[in-house]
Amino acid sequence: MPKKRSGGGLSPAQQAAKFLGVSVLAGAVMAGIALPAVGALGLAAKGSVESFDELPANLKTPPLSQRTTILDSDGGQLATVYSRDRTVVDLKDISPYMQKAIVAIEDSRFYEHGAIDLKGVLRALNKNARSGEVSEGASTLTQQYVKNVFVEEAGDDPTKVAQATQQTIGRKIAELKYAIQVEEELGKKKILENYLNITFFGQQAYGVEAAARRYFSKSAKDLNLQESALLAGLVQSPSRYDPVNDEAEAKKRRDVVLRRMAQVGAVSQAQVDEAVEAPLGLKVSKPKNGCITAVNDAGFFCDYVRNVFLNDPVFGKTKEDRARIWNQGGLTIRTTLDPQAQNSVQQSLKDHVYKSDEVAAATTLVEPGTGKIVAMGQSKPYGTNAKQHETVINYSADQKLGTSNGFPTGSTFKPFVAAAALEEGRPATQEYPSPYELTVPSPIQTCGKPYTNEDGTKIPNENESEKGPYRLKKAMALSVNTYFIEMVADIGLCPVTEMTEKLHVRQGSGKELPQVPSIALGTESVSPLTMASAYAAFANRGMYCTPIAIEAVTQQVGETKKSLEVPKSTCSRAMSEGTADTINALLKGVVDSGTGQQAGLSDRDSAGKTGTTDERRNAWFVGYTPNLSGAVWVGSASQQVKMRNITIGGVHHDLVYGSDTPGPIWKDAMTGALAGKEAESFVPVHIPDPEEKDEDDRDKPGRDDGDNGDNGDGGFIGGLVSGGNGNGGGNGSGGTGDTEPDPGFSAPEGFIRGAGTGPGGRD
Repeated sequence: MPKKRSGGGLSPAQQAAKFLGVSVLAGAVMAGIALPAVGALGLAAKGSVESFDELPANLKTPPLSQRTTILDSDGGQLATVYSRDRTVVDLKDISPYMQKAIVAIEDSRFYEHGAIDLKGVLRALNKNARSGEVSEGASTLTQQYVKNVFVEEAGDDPTKVAQATQQTIGRKIAELKYAIQVEEELGKKKILENYLNITFFGQQAYGVEAAARRYFSKSAKDLNLQESALLAGLVQSPSRYDPVNDEAEAKKRRDVVLRRMAQVGAVSQAQVDEAVEAPLGLKVSKPKNGCITAVNDAGFFCDYVRNVFLNDPVFGKTKEDRARIWNQGGLTIRTTLDPQAQNSVQQSLKDHVYKSDEVAAATTLVEPGTGKIVAMGQSKPYGTNAKQHETVINYSADQKLGTSNGFPTGSTFKPFVAAAALEEGRPATQEYPSPYELTVPSPIQTCGKPYTNEDGTKIPNENESEKGPYRLKKAMALSVNTYFIEMVADIGLCPVTEMTEKLHVRQGSGKELPQVPSIALGTESVSPLTMASAYAAFANRGMYCTPIAIEAVTQQVGETKKSLEVPKSTCSRAMSEGTADTINALLKGVVDSGTGQQAGLSDRDSAGKTGTTDERRNAWFVGYTPNLSGAVWVGSASQQVKMRNITIGGVHHDLVYGSDTPGPIWKDAMTGALAGKEAESFVPVHIPDPEEKDEDDRDKPGRDDGDNGDNGDGGFIGGLVSGGNGNGGGNGSGGTGDTEPDPGFSAPEGFIRGAGTGPGGRD
């Protein structure tokens, strides 16, 4: 049986014709346009109906934009973000008082007329004619709902919003047609529900549920009579009647609504009299929108999640597609952030670096084997208030996902060189002369044109007592610059950059690392997240896993809830298990007896590397346990602060090292993050120490520090003699390399960037 038309059996076009035939001038009045005569329109009813029929058959009703909720890995709420703060609710979850109030003040004959209230049109026309101005309109709730749909579809585009709200006959005709369609398809209750969910109530609140929570900190279903009347009164002019800014004006409007409710019989006069005497009863909740509201100081991680969503093709083929989904909202995003780890990171940062300090610090923790980012924090708070030392630059991420270009890594890069050498077949006992100062060897093989030291660049160690020969274990522990330059000269630069590509180590700008010797000393800018993820491959026995921040996403669109595909961590082998295990043993030595002793964990296996760049503009510690990897950077975002004679976190430093500031931050952050977690162990690897004087080692010419052997003739060109690589051994060092240096070092200022050189690092 055909559905009965609300317009008395007339078709939509016939209803419109009847309406328009009553008076085109009335339509003009409804549109808010004062016209002297019908003839001035140049528009007959017939022409209007033709325009009416040319409109698309169905109203495009985009899903209502809603808030998005970002959760941590335990399901706790981190933040809410939205383009429009809205929570869609069913009519049954909206107070009956609210339903009655909005009908009474906006369209008291809502349940009696169809999509168009002809009696209301004539009443408005008569009143406006008598007053000589447009003082009253006649839009029904259904028409208002349709107009709001136009506005919702326009989104945040100001041009489209203007078109959706412009007071013209053309827009009114479209509004009328679709109002008739909506009445026929939805019915009164659904229209009322939709209207209450789409309407703007001021204070960034869209829909009655958001409004109830904003003004009264309660759900829409719990609104009483006077609260409902106040919200209903806001619809006409949310700014004029805003109770937060003008309680007196808001109360006047509320009381108008209450009296109107009594007039139309929605409530009794006694109820109204009591409600009028009641105060507004506001309990305002401030809008909580965006990453600035994130708990656990997770604003930077929240922003990283947003950037991942807007940039990863998994969430949409184009940037516009992804932005549309994000702005649509209704998303619930469960992230990888571990609240225990995040709290530990932030507490450690607060303990060691003050937000008002000249420099900042950033820490990121990543889970080996899964790539999950479990913590991301920094000492400067998230925000835009420079006076409060806030920033929105995420120092932990690269440019694409955090607007930072990264920072020179110093000696934390050296393990990548060592891993490349081990993969090339060099032994863990590899020895180089490692003089105090070294002219960079030339040529050095690259993946293309060989590097040549055309300027005769020289690389020194920290002090003259540092001279070899050194083996890899001690060179790593003491972070000997000349040793790693010799290692690069030995194996070539191509294996090093191939290793870093496997570990996804690139500059913060996204560019590949240059094939120049200075990369061995950490001259290029890399993000803490990149470094933590790369070191996680050592902990994971050579398997690199791409970092991820999102575990699951669902989206509620109307009554439909669906799961979205999310980016997955992809794992690939970057090096053999043996190489990774050996690096673990080498870096364990750094925290046990080398430059990183202040970062060592007492209750579990740990490994890591310090780094300090030229002029002490950056200090790093990157370290890991078998089940957690973390990177800590300290410095200035501008790279202008030289960390000499400086106070950080209330502690004065003559010189800042990776060992004495980033190291303790890492230690405290990891200690809290791992509390209660299993203390796993690295696969043990024994690396012979020349000071052990074992029988096999003693018989090898030139291997013992302090023992003079005959000059060999089978070493590398340019004096890169490795004892045992020829007929005889090289000259011994006389034991000078055994002298313990200061806890951290930096290459001197004269180490010029360019032609394979740059700010070196040594801790």
